[in-house]
Amino acid sequence: SYTAYGTTGPAVVFLHGLMGRGRNFLSAAKALEDEYRCFLVDLPNHGSSPWTEDFDYEDMGQAVIEFIENVVLPETGEDYVVLLGHSMGAKTAMVAALRKPKLFTALIVEDMSPVSSKDSNFVPLLSALAGLDLEALSSRSQADTELEEAGVSDPTVRGFLLQNLRRSDSGFEFQANVAMLNSAVSDINAFPEFETTYDGPVLWMGGAKSNYIKDEHDEPMRALFPRAHKVMVKDAGHWVHSEKPEEFLAVLRGFLKQTADK
Repeated sequence: SYTAYGTTGPAVVFLHGLMGRGRNFLSAAKALEDEYRCFLVDLPNHGSSPWTEDFDYEDMGQAVIEFIENVVLPETGEDYVVLLGHSMGAKTAMVAALRKPKLFTALIVEDMSPVSSKDSNFVPLLSALAGLDLEALSSRSQADTELEEAGVSDPTVRGFLLQNLRRSDSGFEFQANVAMLNSAVSDINAFPEFETTYDGPVLWMGGAKSNYIKDEHDEPMRALFPRAHKVMVKDAGHWVHSEKPEEFLAVLRGFLKQTADK
């Protein structure tokens, strides 16, 4: 599932992070739509996209490649796109670029590295969400309270998680495949091994307060992406695009002008 913004210019495909959805990049897409054709994708097991039985970055990367080849390229008339991914979506984007490098003019990796995320902050968040008793929920505010009691103290993060909760005829249900994702945390934190490289331009943008891009990640990143250019956004955490939207857009625009517009 996807939504598109803009009718002219190079194509930019956005991939959200774990428990997110395409519309998490709505502000960025609307800011860019006069110059770029933006495609906001719901990745498998998220948003309005189908569920799968297990989690696999290779499968997700291939699904993104097929979406671009079957939908984006015919719709735009282009032969390649710019691919942007955040967090889990960044790992998926890196896999797609390593699998089929010629499909991508440039790659943007937001707050993630091509390594196993051993100290992932998401394990307790996902566990808290999966622990909600949906049958006992009477309101969204009750779910918010229960997440807070489970240790999710940041109201912004609780709101982000609860975008996956929707009301149905029988009560509440998750739009994302929460149970499967919660059981697949080790696979989500991992990153596949590759012998290939992606030799196109790469913007490697992170939050200075986040721990997903560290100095020790420079070597594995540049082994796979030799042209990676690292930019750390001051006072930003993991969600750079929502915590520092103006800075995120400024860096993104500069990179797109240098790469996609040529």
